Amino acid sequence: MDNKERLVKNWLIKAKHDLLASKKLSQDNDYKDVAIYHCQQAGEKAIKGFLVLHDKEFPKTHDIRLLVQLAIKINPNFKQYQESADILTPYATEFRYPGDVLEPTIEELNEAIERAEEIFNFVMLLLSDEIRNCINRLKSESDIGADK
Repeated sequence: MDNKERLVKNWLIKAKHDLLASKKLSQDNDYKDVAIYHCQQAGEKAIKGFLVLHDKEFPKTHDIRLLVQLAIKINPNFKQYQESADILTPYATEFRYPGDVLEPTIEELNEAIERAEEIFNFVMLLLSDEIRNCINRLKSESDIGADK
């Protein structure tokens, strides 16, 4: 595995960790604000990994909408994630700081998890078998909490 492939793998490992963290945190009603942030991060990091794979530079941003636009130029099938990008992007900051609304509803959180997972899974399909297999060997959702 060359350096670029390793970097792609590392972006996707971080995305998977964020996705798994969001699912684990969503099990406790007290951490919905943190869980939804990790959904945004999972989507962002998965797309950044895809862009790295294709040598496409991107700015330092948490704007998934922008990242999806860059990804569409490489693979037009990313168009199907424009709405997900619109939904997930605000969660980079919306509940991280005190404001009028301190946490998302359970419905918002569940939708964010679903949309982040769809983006992650789509990017995984676009990776080489070698990279995908490395990521799949990581702890799965069913393993979370099993080593307590």
